[in-house]
Amino acid sequence: MDRRAFFRLNAEKVGRTLVGELDARVQARRQHWLRPPYAIAEVEFLLTCTRCGACIEACAHRVVFALAARVGPQFAGTPALDLRNRGCHLCADWPCVAACEPGALRLPEVDPQTVDRPAPRLACASIDPAHCLAYRGPECGACAASCPSSGALNWHRHRPVIDPERCSGCGLCRETCIVDPKAIRITALD
Repeated sequence: MDRRAFFRLNAEKVGRTLVGELDARVQARRQHWLRPPYAIAEVEFLLTCTRCGACIEACAHRVVFALAARVGPQFAGTPALDLRNRGCHLCADWPCVAACEPGALRLPEVDPQTVDRPAPRLACASIDPAHCLAYRGPECGACAASCPSSGALNWHRHRPVIDPERCSGCGLCRETCIVDPKAIRITALD
C-alpha cells in the first residue's frame, strides 16, 4: 500500500466514525420531539430543512410548530409535531409535505396500482390503564371514533386496545381523551 492509499483509507475510517457518532447523538436528541409526516432521516433532515416555516403555515390544524432556540442551534426553527396536545389529521393531500420545497418532508414512492399511500409512522401511542376510564370501571369510549387508521384502535370487553402494527401514532385519540392526565401516551419512535 502506498502512502496516498494509506492516508485515504484512514481518512475514510475517521469520516465514517465521525458520521456514526454524529448520527447517534442526533438520534438521541431526536427522541425529545416528533417530526412532521414523511420526514426524511434526521441527519439528512437537518441538512435539508431551511427552517422556512412553510410546513408550519400549511398545517390547518396547527399541529406543526418550530422548535425553540433552547433545544440547540442545530435543531432550532426546525418543524416538529405537537402530538401531546393536538392530533395530526393525516390530511389526504398532505399540505405540510407539499409545502416543503427543499424536500425535508417527502412522500414515498408508491406503486401506481396501489389505491392508498400507507400512513406515515409518526409516533407510538399506548394506553395507560391507570388513567383510562374504561379500565377503571365505567365505560367511556370518547376516543372510539377518533382513529383514522383502520384497525388501529380496537375494543376488547369495553376497553380500548391499540394495535401498534396499524397505529400511525397520530395522537387524535389522545386529543379526544376526556381525562386529565390523558390516558393515551404518545412517545417517539425507537
